[in-house]
Amino acid sequence: MNEIYSVEGECSPIEPLSFSQRRVLHRAVAKIILLGDEVGVNIDQMILLLQSGLTVRELLDYLDTRTRESA
Repeated sequence: MNEIYSVEGECSPIEPLSFSQRRVLHRAVAKIILLGDEVGVNIDQMILLLQSGLTVRELLDYLDTRTRESA
């Protein structure tokens, strides 16, 4: 989970995702959910953070910080 992949510029936001892109997205979301669970942040809380304006990168940074605090 230490590798970061960028998908910027790979497709238009209105273009539907391919099957393989959906699989990658599902795996990534599942990993984020598991990480959140490990540090005590549930799905609803993550959704609220994103809806309040946090970017996905900022959410990952927040979860990383919580991981370090719990270690």
